[in-house]
Amino acid sequence: MPECAALVQPLIDRLKLVTPGDEVCRLFHGRGGTLAGFEQLTVDWYPPVLLVTAFKSQTPGLIEDLQQELSGLWEDIWKFDGEMNLVFQQRGREGARTEVLSGAVPETHYVQEHGCKYVVHLLRGQNHGLFLDMRNGRKWVQSNAKERKVLNLFSYTCAFSVAAMTGGADETVNIDMSKGALATGRQNHQLNGIDAGVRLLGHDIFKSWGKLRKLGPYDLVIADPPSHQKGSFVATKDYARLLRKLPELITAGGDVLLCLNAPELSRKFLMDQVAAECPGLQFIQQLDNPEIFEDIDPDRALKVLLYRRESRL
Repeated sequence: MPECAALVQPLIDRLKLVTPGDEVCRLFHGRGGTLAGFEQLTVDWYPPVLLVTAFKSQTPGLIEDLQQELSGLWEDIWKFDGEMNLVFQQRGREGARTEVLSGAVPETHYVQEHGCKYVVHLLRGQNHGLFLDMRNGRKWVQSNAKERKVLNLFSYTCAFSVAAMTGGADETVNIDMSKGALATGRQNHQLNGIDAGVRLLGHDIFKSWGKLRKLGPYDLVIADPPSHQKGSFVATKDYARLLRKLPELITAGGDVLLCLNAPELSRKFLMDQVAAECPGLQFIQQLDNPEIFEDIDPDRALKVLLYRRESRL
């Protein structure tokens, strides 16, 4: 066996344990550190396309051998017909380089999750339109949004809104600075037959509290901000600013889903921020991440905390 082929064998053995189905999902999460030597690789399934992402440069020839071994999985283990559709993305300080290594990517690419459809773009930038680690968060929203008014802060492509509306929400308000992301969000709603009860606001959240108050109050507020994005949100200084505004937005007994995806910041960081800036919120639970996102240090993984507003703040 060639040297690089031998190097990738532990990853191939891990992938033999999963079976790609009809829904979008992660197949291998190297960044969780559970497989030594593969901490900088992830493998995602965006039917009908495999996406391999490298977060640092790999040994010469390794990606080529990985491609060959994946092709064997595609045909012999997963029993897919036709040529394997494989996209590789190399990330670095200067951005991302993405290429189709084999097969093709649908010109208009839709994926499914929990009965919902979403538009994704694998060949456009580092974010593809749907954050796969938030799968359980979207499911929770879908299961708990019935007859509720929902505020989706930092809405990106509005996946939380789609989940809420398909779960029976009365109304959603989505706000994000990126009008391009909101345009995809509009497509996502249309794709799911949602044509009423949705607002899309292309504004800076920190300059829009008056408008959000006017449209509220809300029975469920979702805050899934970027962890560090200049000009938008830096968790270490802006989460406190966000939390101070929550009491005027939430109904009595309303829920708040607070998300933090910064490996360097712990769950305690977020809980301490809530205790200091919004003590009227009662901690209910931390949502589990999908099993595939297991991390040897849970504090480095995505944190999704559910809080509930007391009758009085």
